[in-house]
Amino acid sequence: MKLFDKISYFILTKSIGLYINLMGFLFPEKATKLAYRFFTEPRDGKLDATKIPKILSEAHPETVAFGQHQIQTYTWKGNDHRILLVHGWESNAARWERFIGWLKKSGSTIIALDGPAQGLSSGTEFNIPEYARFVDAIMQKFSPTSIIGHSMGGATCIYYQYTYQNPLLEKMVILGAPSEFMIVLNNYKKTLSLNKKVSRLLEKRIMERFNIDPNEFSGKRFVSGLNLKGLIAHDEDDTIVSYNEGKQIAEAWKTAEFISTKGLGHSLHDDQLYQRIYHFLFEAD
Repeated sequence: MKLFDKISYFILTKSIGLYINLMGFLFPEKATKLAYRFFTEPRDGKLDATKIPKILSEAHPETVAFGQHQIQTYTWKGNDHRILLVHGWESNAARWERFIGWLKKSGSTIIALDGPAQGLSSGTEFNIPEYARFVDAIMQKFSPTSIIGHSMGGATCIYYQYTYQNPLLEKMVILGAPSEFMIVLNNYKKTLSLNKKVSRLLEKRIMERFNIDPNEFSGKRFVSGLNLKGLIAHDEDDTIVSYNEGKQIAEAWKTAEFISTKGLGHSLHDDQLYQRIYHFLFEAD
């Protein structure tokens, strides 16, 4: 991010935070809704249906009805072995472009979805429990035995298996995923400089919305009881999600292998890493 962009972003976020803080004294309910909205509404990642990325245009598109939502999926058809790809925050299924070429070598059927409020899927709110509901709908439809998630998509995969206990899943790959929800939330509050009153109201809103204490929303806690095979990769130079969070997940997940990389950043796009994931998925047995 260039210096001018950094300054503009700083001014924008602090101005939003100041406005929410002032509202917190006069209209606390409105302030809470606004703080929650900025925390859960992606500002990037949507796709234009008339300008679909090439990698997605090569797949079979299908829209899956789920309650009031429409979940957009993309399938690269292959054999009976199915893999589900789960992207992260402010992204969409096209983020897997480089990796799909590797997965195609196996002959597997590859399925990717657009998360809530991203890509071509419906919705205005992105959060892990809602995303896990999307994932469950797609799991029930396609029955993949392997799942791969990046960033918040990785955290969603962990929460999904902890919550739904899908017996069909055999292997899970987690890339650059956060572990502790409170770290994400505190970073958000710090970015906007939210005061204590608004912060407490926001935490209460999240607890009511998710039916879980934010302090207990922990990836390392969720994986501690998982017995499926896992592969976790995290980069030492990740500036979005701390490297230590990946290590904590790996330490708590007894049946998982940890891959430490350097110089790849948060995206973790790298052919050598893809080769190791390929080996885990198709050759480790």
